[in-house]
Amino acid sequence: MIHRARKPFLHVVVCAAGIAQDVGTLITAAQERDWDVGVIATPLALRFFDTAEVEAQTGRPIRSAWRSPGDPRPFPDPDAVVVAPATFNTINKWAAGISDTLALGALCEAGGLGVPIAVLPCVSEALAAHPAYPASLERLSGMGVRFGHPYPGGVGEDGSRPEFRWERALDLLTLP
Repeated sequence: MIHRARKPFLHVVVCAAGIAQDVGTLITAAQERDWDVGVIATPLALRFFDTAEVEAQTGRPIRSAWRSPGDPRPFPDPDAVVVAPATFNTINKWAAGISDTLALGALCEAGGLGVPIAVLPCVSEALAAHPAYPASLERLSGMGVRFGHPYPGGVGEDGSRPEFRWERALDLLTLP
């Protein structure tokens, strides 16, 4: 009998931000780097991207609610986690240890297990100026969470959006 090692499994946590509509870009980049991917979305994030398209791309259901006791686990344990886009709300709740959604529960647990976590924040300048935000970044960084540069969101005067570098999250996972 030949035993094949499974691909490393990446949990992608998606939060409710406009840029989430392009999360397929991250999934493609992860798959090209030989990751198997499962998506966990905050309940509100489900409105921000094409869930059927993402499920087809990953071959797995999107998780946004806890499973019932006795139900099978739909994903393997993560070898790494990417949070993208990561919102002000999710970052602050996670740093405070609040686990009121599956996404936050998965993040709190992954941190406690020492799973590598990369985050691409999507936070406006006004929210980033709130005193809770830098304190949350500091706390999470102290737990080993790696952050990419914040994405300001919004649309420029010419209708363009700043580039959201999805692959940066994967790069952060490979740092020493």
